[in-house]
Amino acid sequence: MKAIVQVGYGSPDVLKLKDVGKPAPGDGQVLVRVHSVAINAGDCFTMKGKPFPVRLMLGLTKPRNGRIAGWDLAGRVETVGRGVTAFAPGDEVYGAVGMNGGAFAEYACVPEGSLAAKPAGLTFEQAASVPVAGVTALRGLRDAGKLQPGQRVLINNASGGVGTFAVQIAKALGAEVTGVCSTKNVAMVLSIGADHVFDYTKEDFTKSGPRYDLILDNIGTHSFSDYKRALTAHGRVVPNTGHAGMGYVAKSYLLSMRDPQVGRMFSGTPRTEDLVFLTGLIDSGKITPVIDRTYPFHEIPAAMGYVAQGHVSGKVVVSVGPVGAPASS
Repeated sequence: MKAIVQVGYGSPDVLKLKDVGKPAPGDGQVLVRVHSVAINAGDCFTMKGKPFPVRLMLGLTKPRNGRIAGWDLAGRVETVGRGVTAFAPGDEVYGAVGMNGGAFAEYACVPEGSLAAKPAGLTFEQAASVPVAGVTALRGLRDAGKLQPGQRVLINNASGGVGTFAVQIAKALGAEVTGVCSTKNVAMVLSIGADHVFDYTKEDFTKSGPRYDLILDNIGTHSFSDYKRALTAHGRVVPNTGHAGMGYVAKSYLLSMRDPQVGRMFSGTPRTEDLVFLTGLIDSGKITPVIDRTYPFHEIPAAMGYVAQGHVSGKVVVSVGPVGAPASS
């Protein structure tokens, strides 16, 4: 089968299209014939090998064992491993393989607990965009942020992958939503449900405007003291970004242990129950994925380069294409 193998750390040039062996599902795993995949900021971090803890998990000088890149996917079940009861061959599914990768391939093995039935109203490309970004937004708002109906929430970087889902999820949870984005994305953020939008090129939400019960920070553009100035007395900022570097991540973690206004970082592979929750919102019309660009499978390095620039509106997805096309190295 064809797969995108990461042969080192650095630019998209470390991603190579190769012929590799088709995997077999282990106990509790599902073998998925991949129809579409999505690219996350985390894929760019693992490609670059930055921040350094990435290398402690994947390999110091290069990824171990011919790592296949990619987390998010949507496709059809090919076969299932021993003990799998929720899925059967032919089922249309979506989910994520986790940080160790494996999604950027014609076939991928996925833990049963990280898959759900694909929303019937979405294409495979749309469905692939949901798992990591959608579940991250959900966990940040509902779990870490304890968002309640009627509260005011601000989404910093509301036009990005996590941000576009967060705006829609927050509205579905009954919040009054303010988004922060650049001028070119103001109309889009309003169109997906934001009640108010700050154009960060013209004004700073930490210096003007109302106070918020929750700030979901997807980009790390301000200090924590700035964020707290924009919070209500019992408000909370939930940081969700590695873009600002390990210093920001470490500081947010330490603050979360002693400051009730700073939420704990949240991460992890999507769980079936979270995907099912999002499917309910999708089926009811409360969430529609925002797709910036779609690439063919052999152009994944170009797609990764585009995402790494940091100006994506919504998600970038990749159509894997038919099985059997010749691969190159």
